Amino acid sequence: MAESSSISVGSAAAGATRTSSMKRFAQRRSTTAFLLCLPLILLVAVFVIYPAFYAIYLSMLNKKMTAFVGLGNFAFLLKRHTFQLVIFQSCLFAITAVVMKALLGFILAHLMHNIPSGNQKIWRGLLLVPWVIPLALSTLTWWWMFDPSYSAFNWVLNQFGLANVPWLGVGWIARLCTITVNIWFGTPFFMIMYLAALKSVPEQLYEAASIDGATARQKLVHVTLPMMRNIISITILFSLITTFADFDIVRILTSGGPQDMTHVFATYAFQVGIQSGDIPLGASDSLFMFPILACAAFFVLRGVTQRTKEIAA
Repeated sequence: MAESSSISVGSAAAGATRTSSMKRFAQRRSTTAFLLCLPLILLVAVFVIYPAFYAIYLSMLNKKMTAFVGLGNFAFLLKRHTFQLVIFQSCLFAITAVVMKALLGFILAHLMHNIPSGNQKIWRGLLLVPWVIPLALSTLTWWWMFDPSYSAFNWVLNQFGLANVPWLGVGWIARLCTITVNIWFGTPFFMIMYLAALKSVPEQLYEAASIDGATARQKLVHVTLPMMRNIISITILFSLITTFADFDIVRILTSGGPQDMTHVFATYAFQVGIQSGDIPLGASDSLFMFPILACAAFFVLRGVTQRTKEIAA
C-alpha cells in the first residue's frame, strides 16, 4: 500500500514537472517568435528552398533528364561564345545599373532631406511613381518610346533636325537602353532607403561637427557615410541580387537581341530552357551566379553584423 502511494505521488510530481516545463517553454519569447514565424517559414520552404534544391538537381542532368552529368552542363555553357557574352552583359548590366542607382538615390535622398517637410511628401510621392508602377507595364511604355517607327525620342530629335536613332537595333545602344530603364525603375528604392537612413542620423553629430569647423564634405565623409554604411551595404547587395535576376526589362525591350547582345542570365535561361526545351541547361544558366552572389551576401552581412555589435558595445 505504501509502495503504491509513493508511486502515485512520484508520477504526480513528474507530471507536474513536465507541465511546468511546458509552461516555461510556451512562455519563452523565442518560442512565441518561432510560432509566429512558422507560417512564413513554411512558405519559404515550399516556394523558395524546395525549388532552389530542385533547380540544382535539374542542372546536373542531361537534356533528356535520364542521366546524371554532374557539372557537365556548366562546363558546356562556359565553352559557348554566346554564354560568355551573356556573362559579360549580365555583369555590365547589373554593376553599371546598381552603381548609378546608388549614386542617384544618394543624391536624391540628400535633396529630399533638405526640402521642407510640407513639400517633401509631394516630391517623395512623385519620385516613388517609377517604383510603384508594375515593371512590365512601365517597360512597355519605354518600349514604345524606343520604337523605331513611333519613338517619342526620335520625334524630339527630328524637331531639332537630327536623324532617327535605332535605339533597340544596335548592340551597345540597346544595352544602354536596358540599363537606363533599370536605373529609372530602381533609383526610387535607393532614395527611400537612404532617406530613411538620413532621418535616423542624430542632428547632434552634425552640430558637433559644425562646432569643430567641419566642412560639408567632411560631414559627409566622417558623419553621414559611417552612419549610413550598413544601410548602403544591404541596399546595394539586395539590388545587385535582384538586378542579376532581372527578366522583364530585357525580355520586353529586346528579347536578348540584336544578335544576342543584350541577353542576361534570366532571359538566356528562358530561351535555352523553355523555348529550346533544354531544362537542365536552362537551370544551369540560372544558377551560374549563385555561388558568387551567395559569397558576397555572406561577407556583406557578416560585416553588417560586426559593425552593429561594435555600435551596440
